[in-house]
Amino acid sequence: MSDEKYTIRILPTYLADLQEIIYYIRDVLKNKTAAQNFLDKTAKAIEERAYNPFLFAPYSSRKRREHAYYPIYVGNFIIFYVIIGDVMEVRRLIYNARNIDNLL
Repeated sequence: MSDEKYTIRILPTYLADLQEIIYYIRDVLKNKTAAQNFLDKTAKAIEERAYNPFLFAPYSSRKRREHAYYPIYVGNFIIFYVIIGDVMEVRRLIYNARNIDNLL
């Protein structure tokens, strides 16, 4: 791991995705422990990746983008971020069975 950490910027779209998922796990499935564990895992995954955000290949997409999307896999979900200068901008959290290209 690198000693230098990129600045993490969390966008409202990611927070809305996360809130919806946590609500579903905690309130619909009635599993507060699993909701907290998922929250902890996503936070840890983002923190760890901030030390080396180019660690994995960019997400392959049909759309042309100014900044490539990079994935972080957490269970059945994918966290998507872009790199802008020294900032790792976390944009989305999507269930991996959904049509991801339409959601990004």
